Amino acid sequence: MSRLVTISLLLISGLVILVLQACKKNDATPYIGTSLEFIKPAGWPTPAYNFDSNRLTVEGFALGRKLFYDGKLSMDGSVSCASCHQQYAAFTTYDHDFSHGINYKHGTRNAPTLSNLAWSNSFMWDGGITNLEQVTIAHITSPTEMGETINGVLKKLQVDATYRKLFRAAFGDENVTGERMTKALSQFALMIVSNNSRYDKMKRGEITFNIAENMGYDIFREKCAGCHAEPFFTDHSFRNIGLTINGSLKDYGRMRITGNSMDSLKFKVPTLRNVEWTIPYGHDGRFNSFDLLMEHYRSKVIDGPTTDPLVKNKIPVSNFEIGQIKAFLYTLTDTAFLNDKRFSSPD
Repeated sequence: MSRLVTISLLLISGLVILVLQACKKNDATPYIGTSLEFIKPAGWPTPAYNFDSNRLTVEGFALGRKLFYDGKLSMDGSVSCASCHQQYAAFTTYDHDFSHGINYKHGTRNAPTLSNLAWSNSFMWDGGITNLEQVTIAHITSPTEMGETINGVLKKLQVDATYRKLFRAAFGDENVTGERMTKALSQFALMIVSNNSRYDKMKRGEITFNIAENMGYDIFREKCAGCHAEPFFTDHSFRNIGLTINGSLKDYGRMRITGNSMDSLKFKVPTLRNVEWTIPYGHDGRFNSFDLLMEHYRSKVIDGPTTDPLVKNKIPVSNFEIGQIKAFLYTLTDTAFLNDKRFSSPD
């Protein structure tokens, strides 16, 4: 055999080895799925969520959507995530002060909206959870909400052929795990973005406000925007707005997490987006109308040791100004978001 032929065979053998090694590497490559694009609205800041840790896929979103509406996540099958986070109420519980759980139990706080979660780095009214995936675990295992265990949920999903198929589509095999379940639910929740209200259209130059809306916007920026900052209409901070303590609940808010007395009665500033549909208001739902909430700010704020400086002297606002503020706040209603079929029940 000539030297040239020998060299050629060696080169071919080497190439075959490289191809086989590449195939082995490809076999070990994690399942990719169909990428789902998360679109950041123009002018909005970079999301706080680390998408590298949970890449969005069409299949993962579909699995999360089904899980969100499924009572299997609760002990007796009666409560789903959607039971307390109803789309028509901007993913809050319409007209309920507290969340309702299994066996006719009630939670101790008002269900907050789920919109624009990608920009949050703390969750719950007291900020006690800093990881979106852990939110799911907290609600599933809460004795007054879903009352289930993670293993209990997984067992129910593992024997369901439809779920095994969905997990395979989302993650490459039928292995049903807590990590995969919570990541899928997060993928669904992260896509719930509200940014197409009348306000948003005005900011994009697509429409103009009428006189009342413009006047209300000016008053809002003067008297409300210190806490409810654009574009989210929350600054994600924790503040005591001068409320009396609920004697039966004895909920001291942020202090329960930090143990710091200076955090007493501080709760997370809620977003005002879709506020027209998120009645009642407050961490314990004590304000069943916007007028009652405004009356608190102008006449009933308690000046305590942790009351926020922006409200401790109350907010001077007339009835006329309240009317104009309401006209502006109604521009934050995003009807496209409230009716988006992507977020409705898949069944």
